[in-house]
Amino acid sequence: MYRSKKRMAAAALGAFSLLTLAACGDDATDGATDGADGGTDRDCSAFEAYGDLSGKTVSVYTSIVSPEDQPQIDSYIPFEECTGATIDYEGSREFEAQLPVKIEAGSPPDIAYIPQPGLLQTLVTNFPDAVVPVGEAAEANVDEYYNEAWKQYGSVDGTYYAVPVGANAKSFVWYSPGAFEENGYEVPTTWDDMIALTDQMVSDHPDIKPWCAGIESGTATGWPATDWLEDMMLRTVSPEEYDAWVAHETPFNAPEVVEALDKAGSILKNETYVNGGYGGVQTIATTPFGEAGLPILDGDCFLHRQASFFQANWPEGTTVAEDGDVFAFYLPGDNADEKPVLGGGEFAAAFSDREEVKAFQAYLTSPEWSNEKAKVSPAGWLSANSELDPSNLASPIDQLSFELLTDPNTVFRFDGSDLMPGAVGAGSFWTGMTDWIALDRSSQEVLDEIENGWPAN
Repeated sequence: MYRSKKRMAAAALGAFSLLTLAACGDDATDGATDGADGGTDRDCSAFEAYGDLSGKTVSVYTSIVSPEDQPQIDSYIPFEECTGATIDYEGSREFEAQLPVKIEAGSPPDIAYIPQPGLLQTLVTNFPDAVVPVGEAAEANVDEYYNEAWKQYGSVDGTYYAVPVGANAKSFVWYSPGAFEENGYEVPTTWDDMIALTDQMVSDHPDIKPWCAGIESGTATGWPATDWLEDMMLRTVSPEEYDAWVAHETPFNAPEVVEALDKAGSILKNETYVNGGYGGVQTIATTPFGEAGLPILDGDCFLHRQASFFQANWPEGTTVAEDGDVFAFYLPGDNADEKPVLGGGEFAAAFSDREEVKAFQAYLTSPEWSNEKAKVSPAGWLSANSELDPSNLASPIDQLSFELLTDPNTVFRFDGSDLMPGAVGAGSFWTGMTDWIALDRSSQEVLDEIENGWPAN
């Protein structure tokens, strides 16, 4: 799970073989080398282009703390063994507050994991020249192995500053395969099919509300509802129109945005459809997001729209699989052939252009790192690197997410509120969506208020 604002909440060698690979020592004629630990049997042939980095250290600073940090640390071992370099990892719960302090003091880390593009833009704006543009090797890897949108989200004003390291997909609806089989329900492939299925559930089970939802999240209450609007925007306007809305080139309250929010409301504000297991529409505002889908397990609701990372919220012992207790299907749009995907992720930015830092950043973009990270990570982590072997991912929902994120026909767009100014994306957007539910305010009224409060700069 990679959300800082909402929920902490992505090789063929070819002409650019040096780009995906990191180095072994000069004596690595057999594809293995003596690493920082004095020796290894690891095959280092995929690392030769980085050169010998023995005695050099790269510092890495992230918001991922113990015990969740161990897979990060373990994923660096091949780089350390094959190059002789040392990775000095530090995780901090005060990451977002402390990173600017470190930069201001002239002692930034070599590499920092940036939880969302909005923070990257703030750092580049507030500290000109502090963030180093992505090196040639890492950039070519991203061009080769990632959907082009990932490069866009790591760029500021046309300069590429940060490479993708983790990803999540949000365009999912969770359900019970057993309940579907028992009732003869099929996974819908279009929006109309999904609404027809919902109506069938109402008819078959008049005492059960088909959908369950919850947007309470402490000081971040409202963020799950922003994802609903963003997903609806991707299903009612073009990707370019979505981009224009996120960038505020289109007013936040434009007619097409009102239409998209009303489309979300056709489910979320429909007393016949929600809130299974909890009550009526207004209970959505007080139901903790991490508990919102649990009525599916008790048969008190059938459908819950939430991201891939919701898998961490199912009780211990719950089997997440296509034939398990719960699974998820793609949130469909009007056309079954078009599958826009809303998602999020983390990015690695460099604050030094030393050769070992460039090498490590390139390693983070390589198939070698993505596969190693997948092997050592529990369920809930994936990369959007197209050369990741999905069999290395820990859960079927991660594999489904990877399939969507790397499908060449997928139109991927980053979570809109993570790209907006903090006063909106982590402020008025959250509170406005909460009021939309809790106070039954109209779509037009809520969007007007957010638009009128958009920061001038």
